[in-house]
Amino acid sequence: MHTMNALPKLSLIGTLVAAGLLLTGCGEESKAAGPVILKTAFNQSEHNPQFKALEDFSQKLEAATGGKYKLEIHPNELLGDQRAALELVQSGAIQLAVVANPLVENFNKNFSVLAMPYIYDNPEHQRKVFTGDTLDALFASTKGNGFEVLTAYTAGARSMYVKGAPIKTPDDMKGKKIRVMQSDTMVKMLGCMGGTGVPMGQGEVYSAIQQGVLDGAENNEITYADLKQFEVAPHFSYTRHVMVADLLVANESFLEKMDAADQATFRKLAKESTAIEFDLFSQALEAAKQTATRQGATFTDVDIAPFQQRCKPLQETLLTTPEQKDIFNKIRALAS
Repeated sequence: MHTMNALPKLSLIGTLVAAGLLLTGCGEESKAAGPVILKTAFNQSEHNPQFKALEDFSQKLEAATGGKYKLEIHPNELLGDQRAALELVQSGAIQLAVVANPLVENFNKNFSVLAMPYIYDNPEHQRKVFTGDTLDALFASTKGNGFEVLTAYTAGARSMYVKGAPIKTPDDMKGKKIRVMQSDTMVKMLGCMGGTGVPMGQGEVYSAIQQGVLDGAENNEITYADLKQFEVAPHFSYTRHVMVADLLVANESFLEKMDAADQATFRKLAKESTAIEFDLFSQALEAAKQTATRQGATFTDVDIAPFQQRCKPLQETLLTTPEQKDIFNKIRALAS
């Protein structure tokens, strides 16, 4: 059985309705004077690869439906944080949102498999999983809760960066204190990789490495460059131990009211936007890598097999249902 919980009602809906920000009567496109505007919540800036992929999706949707539908994307948490945005989608106050995978785990714990340590070998493996049909049944499983997952976007791979010398093997992790997100799973993952995970807020990381409280941290190249953490931890090693998923969700009632041809077009273009987002994210990562390299950072490729092997017991403890094991096996089967 899936665990299905409703998110708490938020006063944000009333506030936004009062402000006239939310669309009403969506689905009654025959009455509309122009395109049906699909309100879309996004928590990051318009420079983010995911935002740009949504823009591309909107342009293609408008063209393919003869101007019938158009996304109106609100970046920078204008419509609230991701939890609020998901609740707005559920209620039908808005039509679309990009939300972090853990929020959808509240409705079906099997989504946790998508963020397990070392489930993907590399970005190409994750791309193959996200652009294929492996996750279709999982994505449809939230029906009945007011929303459906249309597709998944990558939020990059998290890798290790330290001072001293680059990490190449689990032995190199011995004695290393590495900042992780405030998550028990992340702490356990650092343990299985050979180091010690130290939960800490992002704002403290730079000074903690500088002062010797930490030996390094783990994140993607964009965060590494943006926060100038290469200044204190210049050795970036591609351990790619966790590859994060963000999910594009749509209001269930809105989807049901679309005519069959429009819905098929909408779903097809939503899925195709994933490949666009991967390309854009890869470009952003390369730009961040170049920025850090110019400032003296080094980037080292790593054989992840020894790390994967050491983390197998942790993977097994995280797979608690037959459905989770089935999803895990299907994802692993797509590894090259």
